[in-house]
Amino acid sequence: MTDVKSGVNPLFLREEELRQGIELIFYAYRDFTAEADAILARHKFGRAHHRVIYFVGRNPGITVSELLAILKITKQSLSRVLGQLVREGFIVQRAGQQDRRQRLLELTEKGVALERQLSESQRQRIASAYREAGAEAVEGYRKVMLGMINDDDRRQFLARGEDPLKRHRTR
Repeated sequence: MTDVKSGVNPLFLREEELRQGIELIFYAYRDFTAEADAILARHKFGRAHHRVIYFVGRNPGITVSELLAILKITKQSLSRVLGQLVREGFIVQRAGQQDRRQRLLELTEKGVALERQLSESQRQRIASAYREAGAEAVEGYRKVMLGMINDDDRRQFLARGEDPLKRHRTR
């Protein structure tokens, strides 16, 4: 039996519920990025810079090819953003140990500080929403988000062991 007080519509695949889901994503993304956008603007950076800083910070030593695969942007677009971040001292590039043609990327101390600054309000926003929603809802949210990611990226994401709920359950 459906809990009427929960406000959850058992007909969640109807047009109106799907449109509400779309709207919620738009509103959440707007608010999720607002503070970071203000910080980026002070540096004359955009969201592409933020994504590069974030993923290089999460994956020190990531190759340019791996970063391109995550971001799904052209080499030319990445080159413009990455070049600026390198010139301004937020990211360093070094040649790979086995393959000198590879460019391995890492945040500098300045880059780490900027990444923390950009992500702090986002971490707080997510932590607050998670606390309010509870563990079961968080797991449901993660399932929904994973379901929206294409199959290849979902497999890669899960293969990297980035499912803390799964790790937590197996401890």
